[in-house]
Amino acid sequence: MVSRPVSDLLLVETDRRVTILTLNRPDVLNAFNNELITELALRLRDAERDVEVGAVIITGAGRAFCAGQDLQDRRAMFERGETPHLGAGLRERYKPMILRIRTMEKPVIAALNGVAAGAGCGLALACDIRMAAESASLSLAFARVGLAADSGASYMLPRLIGLGRALEMAYTGDPVPAAEAERIGLVNHVYPADELMPRTRDFAARLANGATLALGLIKRDFNRALSLDLDAALDYESYQQEVAGRSDDFREGVTAFVEKRQPKYRGS
Repeated sequence: MVSRPVSDLLLVETDRRVTILTLNRPDVLNAFNNELITELALRLRDAERDVEVGAVIITGAGRAFCAGQDLQDRRAMFERGETPHLGAGLRERYKPMILRIRTMEKPVIAALNGVAAGAGCGLALACDIRMAAESASLSLAFARVGLAADSGASYMLPRLIGLGRALEMAYTGDPVPAAEAERIGLVNHVYPADELMPRTRDFAARLANGATLALGLIKRDFNRALSLDLDAALDYESYQQEVAGRSDDFREGVTAFVEKRQPKYRGS
């Protein structure tokens, strides 16, 4: 087993031909900032290229998987009088990360140790398989801060649970508890918290030490059947998010979130 802290933001461990990537910003529920997204994308690339790695696990430190984009960063931009260009950020950082997961011809497993919200939920949905602790939940919280969906969620979620349930999740932003997520096919398995990582590691090692070429071909085949327009879907998400990011509702949503109050949206 090899464990190396590549940076303070992302921990990397290799065990039984499995690379475990742990998002490590527990004080902010592992919310994404630019540095964490960049580091995750780089380590996914490394795992993809390493012939000694047969599978990847993505998980989070502390009590959350990933709470999505760090809204404190957005609030700081507003205070400086800047307008965020969310579409460009999605194309430059989130899109390559999601595409890497979907096109990597190795199994990628999300171990959901806690909440997966917003872009964190999108990250989990992009993975091939999702294992969850009983305390975990998934939430498309974009609309709660005046944003459209991104990080591939608009593409992956309806394919996993159907359009009606997907739209309900996206419209309300309500969290889906692990047990319900398993019932509707949003996660594959649910375990007690102390069993999540041992079970996920064992499962990943089984795949990583199996017929990895065949697994890669299977993933390629499934992607071709389901993902012919993923690139276009990600581009359209970027366009929609650019529009949403310029809205008064987004500004109000972020401000209300930081001030811990209910937002007052105006639909503009």
